[in-house]
Amino acid sequence: MLPKSVPSAVPQPKTLASKITLTSSLTSLLQPQNPRTWILFTVLFIQILLLCNLHSFPSSIPPPLSPIPAATDTDTDTITTTVHHSTRTLDQCGSGKVFVYDLPQTFNNEILLHCDNLNPWSSRCDALSNDAFGRSAAALAGIVPEDLLPAWHWTDQFVTEIIFHNRLINHKCRVMEPESATAFYMPFYAGLAVGKYLWFNSTAEERDRHCDMMLQWIQDQPFFKRSNGWDHFISMGRITWDFRRSKDKDWGSSCLYKPGIRNVTRLLIERNPWDYFDVGVPYPTGFHPRSKSDVTRWQSFLRERQRHALFCFAGAPRRAFPDDFRGLLLSQCRDSGESCRAVNCTGTRCSNGTSAIMETFLDSDFCLQPRGDSFTRRSIFDCMVAGSIPVFFWRRTAYLQYEWFLPVEPESYSVFIDRNAVKNGTLTVKNVLEKFTKEEVRKMREKVIEYIPRLVYANTKQGLDGVEDAFDVAIEGVFKRIKEQEQPQFHKWK
Repeated sequence: MLPKSVPSAVPQPKTLASKITLTSSLTSLLQPQNPRTWILFTVLFIQILLLCNLHSFPSSIPPPLSPIPAATDTDTDTITTTVHHSTRTLDQCGSGKVFVYDLPQTFNNEILLHCDNLNPWSSRCDALSNDAFGRSAAALAGIVPEDLLPAWHWTDQFVTEIIFHNRLINHKCRVMEPESATAFYMPFYAGLAVGKYLWFNSTAEERDRHCDMMLQWIQDQPFFKRSNGWDHFISMGRITWDFRRSKDKDWGSSCLYKPGIRNVTRLLIERNPWDYFDVGVPYPTGFHPRSKSDVTRWQSFLRERQRHALFCFAGAPRRAFPDDFRGLLLSQCRDSGESCRAVNCTGTRCSNGTSAIMETFLDSDFCLQPRGDSFTRRSIFDCMVAGSIPVFFWRRTAYLQYEWFLPVEPESYSVFIDRNAVKNGTLTVKNVLEKFTKEEVRKMREKVIEYIPRLVYANTKQGLDGVEDAFDVAIEGVFKRIKEQEQPQFHKWK
């Protein structure tokens, strides 16, 4: 047998030797008493912490405005958060986008340039100043809170055309490409254009001239031809009856009877309740809040205000009218003693408001609102902005006029009295109003105060942050009705 050989020492491979050396080094390094150990752990900890929180750091690149997939039951919270951050701009215009026509200036700006000639009796330049809000109402000092005085103006009742135009050219959802528009605005100052021709035997041609020229221009536009006017709208700063002349010798313009405007939505301070395309919008008042805080400050002031009269009436008798109802109300007010306050507005005393009217409304629980020269009155809105509860005698004065802006339940914010019962002596206004309890009056006043933002036109180019004013409500309503018209069940004529 061959003897077993004794193995000699075998040299270790270099890689193995390296591992042994690294292990020894690490063992030495990781000894608790070695200060380098703590430095290493600290660095590693910071790196791990950074990796875990990296997703919460803001990115310097804005998220793309790409379509967001529909959320499922399991990821609703995630999708909702994503929509909130990445489509904020799109959400602001979810109701629609508006295109403002660049009409020839003869239909708007040139009319303003000739403000001295818009009225046959006097210049209207003061009334149209300050973006049509008029002169500052300095005479209200001591009547309204001092910090809110700059928000008050002597505003003319016929300036909604300018107010709407100014707001729409600065609207967040205005688009410059008509292809992407939901609605098309026609900035024609129809009320201002016809105003100077309503008196002193102007011819039918003079009263219709601006409207005829505008309709000829707009009917040549491709997007008007596409819809035949159904997605177009206009603001007209007078009552609808000023544009509904049937015969040449009658009052006003015949603009609303022209074929080209038949399908156009019209925003008017008084509408024809039987015409679908007429929409009633609030008369301008003197209060034009500059911010949301102006609104809340005014509402708080009204809630704290102490009122001493049961009701009031601001107006003038119509002695030329048989059975003058306004004269009857003034008579009942005088007979009611301290329960009623009256402001005699004979002539032009109350034109565009006076401090006496505001003070009277602020001091009264109820304000009487008979019809004016037509079924509506600017006084309705002056009264409600002062936190006074309106009393109506014709349903067409408000209930069939301003549905977009007033509460659905008329009795929640107003009182209706049968005028015939007042005329024949069956009822007196005082006896009716005295029957409301203090709590009922408080609730009605609170509803009036709640709706004030929807009745006023803000004095800002972009509106009130988080609060809809009358302009916002009107434009939202226009978008909604145009979308409704696109539904298959909606019948359109050509």
